[in-house]
Amino acid sequence: QDLNSKAAKDQLSVDDIVGPTFGINDAGVAGGMLSTSIVNPPQSAVMGTNAITQRAVAVDGKAAARPVMYLSLTYDHRLIDGREAVTFLCSVRDKMQDPARLLIDL
Repeated sequence: QDLNSKAAKDQLSVDDIVGPTFGINDAGVAGGMLSTSIVNPPQSAVMGTNAITQRAVAVDGKAAARPVMYLSLTYDHRLIDGREAVTFLCSVRDKMQDPARLLIDL
């Protein structure tokens, strides 16, 4: 039986839900700029990182080249609320942009 049918019949066991729950996929190592990772059971979510490239961004109203890396988060909406997922992803982004935040736990 697959996990969906076992869950629908309320027959999931502990063995069915053990293992990794979160994954990280690095498409950037192969030069990927944008990617969407696939959640593989028993994972509930996977974060994708991509290549860091110079991109045009607005700085004080002017265009400037800055290093940019796109992040993605794919998650099982049955398990994780969208608001919580976005809050997590924004927290990761903020800490990557300013690593000092790790030291002061912001």
